[in-house]
Amino acid sequence: MGADVQQFQVDLRGVVDLLSRHIYSSPRVYLRELLQNARDAITARRGIDGKGGRIRITPLTDAGGEFVLSDDGVGLDATEVADLLATVGRSSKRDIFDLPRSDYLGQFGIGLLSCFMVADTIVIRSRSARGGAGVEWTGSADGTFHVVEIDDDLPIGTSVHLVPRFDADELLRPAAVHDLASTFGEFLPVDVVIDTPTGEVGVTRSAPFLAGDAEAAVAYGRELLGASPLDVIELADPATGTRGLAYVLPFAPPPGARQATRVYLGRMLLSERVDDVLPDWAFFVRAVIDSEGLAPTASRESLVDDQSLQHVREQLGAGIRRWVLELGLREPHRLAQFVAVHEVGLKSLVLHDEELARFITRWLTVETTHGTMRVGDLVERHPHVRFARTVDEFRQVAGISPGSEILVNGGYLFDADLVRMLPELHPGVTVEQVDVVGELDRLDPPPLDDRDAAVALEARAGAVLAASGCSVVVRSIDRADLAALYVADPEVLRAIDRGRTKGVTGALWGGVLDRIDSVTSAARDDDLSAKLCMNWSNRVVRALVRVQDEAVFARTVQLLYIQALLAGHHPLTDADRALMTGALTDLVSLSAGLEGDDLPFEKY
Repeated sequence: MGADVQQFQVDLRGVVDLLSRHIYSSPRVYLRELLQNARDAITARRGIDGKGGRIRITPLTDAGGEFVLSDDGVGLDATEVADLLATVGRSSKRDIFDLPRSDYLGQFGIGLLSCFMVADTIVIRSRSARGGAGVEWTGSADGTFHVVEIDDDLPIGTSVHLVPRFDADELLRPAAVHDLASTFGEFLPVDVVIDTPTGEVGVTRSAPFLAGDAEAAVAYGRELLGASPLDVIELADPATGTRGLAYVLPFAPPPGARQATRVYLGRMLLSERVDDVLPDWAFFVRAVIDSEGLAPTASRESLVDDQSLQHVREQLGAGIRRWVLELGLREPHRLAQFVAVHEVGLKSLVLHDEELARFITRWLTVETTHGTMRVGDLVERHPHVRFARTVDEFRQVAGISPGSEILVNGGYLFDADLVRMLPELHPGVTVEQVDVVGELDRLDPPPLDDRDAAVALEARAGAVLAASGCSVVVRSIDRADLAALYVADPEVLRAIDRGRTKGVTGALWGGVLDRIDSVTSAARDDDLSAKLCMNWSNRVVRALVRVQDEAVFARTVQLLYIQALLAGHHPLTDADRALMTGALTDLVSLSAGLEGDDLPFEKY
């Protein structure tokens, strides 16, 4: 039967440019679109006569000269071909974006147009399961096409024949075809085979994240994560036909990382990484899902952010939250393992999720003056919890805090906010933020009988350390092994540490620190300056009162000062190191010239 050559009602070259630049990320998607068309055709045929279920791909070879993908689906008749041409013959960019994927011909039309990114000539041969003659449609990149009826005994179904563009030859050859078919269609619920010189090679297999086989699911997760998952969580939302698995990461992801989800629609890969399927807080899982009810965008590379996606996000989040809650009830030791891996992220999570916070918080840990403790143990043993806001404050306050009380280090990420939440989560628990100045005020002065000696010690030691910018106070601390503690208001301490750091850094960072100091150099009250707090309960400190030799006294005070700096993890300047070396040298020299009862530290 003769064929009239006709013109597309659209600038085909412009459409190809539109597809490659604005809709699709790569011409590789041509095979995904053809597989989608074939799968839809098979589904439609099964609704008519219950038959169909096979897709065959013949890659381009030097001998063959063309790429062919054929299916035994519902096929097209002459009328449907005409409707198809009307569908693809839209004239505006907006219409191309709005081609209806929910409609069979609309989907087929988009798949057809995508082939023009890799082929200069497309031939479609088809026979409909509803009856009628076979049809052949041939379209060219110059925008012309022709349609003929075929008298040949075509099987029911459709075959698409592509002659490649000069720049897309490799995408139609065996290696690329096998890779693309496996990537996009390995879990399709139909048979997909590829012709090779030695026979057919199957592509499809059952989806391990849908099959209910625990061993296969774990193996798939190991392939996905590159490591064995801590656990596997089943996900489901019957309302949208969404199912899949969430794999709990066996390692802590980078801070702020959000785990993307591998998404399939009708078992066809949509994207390896879709960011908005799971709630933001579900950072500790990587999910793989398949859905029948979520809508793809025009590119079929992401999802439309509509009410269905929002519903799925809520339902999958509820499933992950339920796993955490049930794990704590059934297998608390595994929950402890999970918390140990993801603790920092979980601390962030509980600040925004009250329901999860009421359960998971008790398993989180904090650093205290009694060692690392679980929050649950902390609140059970200590109804009043004191905490320092920064690591520096914790180190200072811990040195003068009574041993009977507990102090929490709130300086690590989220820990201060976590402690502040405890009264809400555990009625009857109170919290108190402490600082260095307040703790010094709480310390008792030496006994009244020793008060004059202590005041004199403060004056003598203060004179020794004046050149180091440090004053001296004497207090009674309930730790006889502690001789002295270097303390300061946090802002003063930061300024001092900046000054010390400038002594051990280059000119660049020294200039940066100078700039910071110039911004923060407001006048401060003497009570907020750096202090060396000497402990009257320590034998060395009390012995200093009776040291008459000023050289021995000065060198001992200087060493106590250096010891306190080191214990507080403060950087030593060149001057500090010189002070320490000089004090030790002088003490050794003085000791070498003394004997017996004349040794300065022999008697107390």
